Amino acid sequence: MGVSGSGKSTLAACLAERLGCPFLEGDSFHSATSVTKMRSGHPLEDGDRWPWLDRLGAAIGDAASGAGHGGIAVAACSALKRVYRERLSAASAVPLAFVLLETMPAEIARRLATREGHYMPASLLDSQLATLERPGPDEHALTLDAGRTPDALAADVVAWLGIAPPA
Repeated sequence: MGVSGSGKSTLAACLAERLGCPFLEGDSFHSATSVTKMRSGHPLEDGDRWPWLDRLGAAIGDAASGAGHGGIAVAACSALKRVYRERLSAASAVPLAFVLLETMPAEIARRLATREGHYMPASLLDSQLATLERPGPDEHALTLDAGRTPDALAADVVAWLGIAPPA
């Protein structure tokens, strides 16, 4: 979880490969209307997010329950507010753990400015940062420095979760 450009998709793909489980890209669960809205520089509102979170949560639950995955799936999703994380958890019907990737806003802006082929413009970074609610101590969440390598981050997540990668 984290703002656009924090490295969520990169870390999630690395984790899924390491754990031999499905990877779900949260961006692919947005409606065409929401993508158009973001592409035009308008932030989503909660009403735009609820159906997206429900679709993604259900897909996470289905993927984690699939045969041969050991009850594990990895998803990349902004999950910026606690209520969004709660909605994902309810829709998935499986226990979820969250990893917040954080780094300096200037670094995120740099990444967004150099990213090609993504609909999320750098102009929405400030609204995402303003929306971000850091996980509370009662949430099953880990916060990591997004400036580290994906392999180092993945190793930290696997250790935190206590999951042994497949041989």
